[in-house]
Amino acid sequence: MQPDPETLRGNWSYPTAIRFGSGRVRELADACKALGTRRPLLVTDPGLAALPMVKDALAANERAGIPTALFSEVRANPVLANVEAGVAAFRAGGHDGVIAFGGGSALDCAKAIAFMIPQTRPIWDFEDVGDWWTRAATNGIAPIVAVPTTAGTGSEVGRAAVITDEQSHVKKIIFHPKMLPGIVLADPELLVGLPPQVTAATGMDALAHNLEAYCAPGHHPIADGIAVEGMRLGREWLPAAVADGRNLSARAYTLCAAHMGAAAFQKGLGAIHALSHPLGAVLGTHHGLANGVFMPYVLAFNREAIDEKMARVGRYLGLAKPGFGGVLDWVLALREQIGIPHTARDLGLREGDLDRFAGLAAADPTAAGNPVPVGPGELREIYAAALAGRIDA
Repeated sequence: MQPDPETLRGNWSYPTAIRFGSGRVRELADACKALGTRRPLLVTDPGLAALPMVKDALAANERAGIPTALFSEVRANPVLANVEAGVAAFRAGGHDGVIAFGGGSALDCAKAIAFMIPQTRPIWDFEDVGDWWTRAATNGIAPIVAVPTTAGTGSEVGRAAVITDEQSHVKKIIFHPKMLPGIVLADPELLVGLPPQVTAATGMDALAHNLEAYCAPGHHPIADGIAVEGMRLGREWLPAAVADGRNLSARAYTLCAAHMGAAAFQKGLGAIHALSHPLGAVLGTHHGLANGVFMPYVLAFNREAIDEKMARVGRYLGLAKPGFGGVLDWVLALREQIGIPHTARDLGLREGDLDRFAGLAAADPTAAGNPVPVGPGELREIYAAALAGRIDA
């Protein structure tokens, strides 16, 4: 029996304050006030900026005595120029907080804007390398209210932002603990109008976060527990969300799965993300879609190291055929069911790109978390398999 969406509601405090449930976006002004924000800048993408949900949020804040300006110069894969323009708008408007409103790109850009307000060093000095985050000035980082409108990246509960360096065509992870939003308004009603293709692609991003976190080496039982339940929610509810975007229960559970993936992947990510990031930076490929395409090829490559883990996952998910083969079959069937392409050729990858992209993937920080060590040669091998649609497991 499908649960009543009205019962899928709660106030949580992990990893930050989350107000979850239908209609919670109406608490936006209250959330701003709770963080001491009286003149916020709402950061979103151009498409959302034209929709009623953003216009309604701006109007509601105005009525509540929280005048809010709009910034929407955010690309699908945000770049430094977007962050710099947002910082300039923040300062020019005398704002005192940021509302991050949208999918992963808008959320990442908004978080980077809030973080960069007091900084005097360039943003690349805060890449997620060693203790580079300690270089940051913390006094003046703007408070953030996050309002996700997709169930994918989970950026609303993350401490990092992915920004593309246009000069090197590399996606870089900018990290600081104070990038974590102070309050999240997680309202599944905001996802109702999301097209099936976007629902599928973002859902595969959330699944990739949970799956790679679980497969990552290292001892982190907390992240593992979150990850397997996130996978279960994706298995049970992502197809329903794609099939019927008005299904609020499906929207709520996939939104939870996205939160869980972002909380879990503090344990690590792996080759799925390492392979996907260069395509997003160079070709503008949707990140979640690329993750969905590369997922089975990376699973097959990693089989020797993850066999036992996949057996546990298969049992937890209730697969008819537990074990690695059952998990791989499920991933392939899920992709087909929700319309994820089978080969990387559908992403725009070509044979002549393999050496370049393999080098970029090997340099990506997520590559280090793969359960089987990978370098340019191994990553080229996986790219080639994905290009040919060949799964050797």
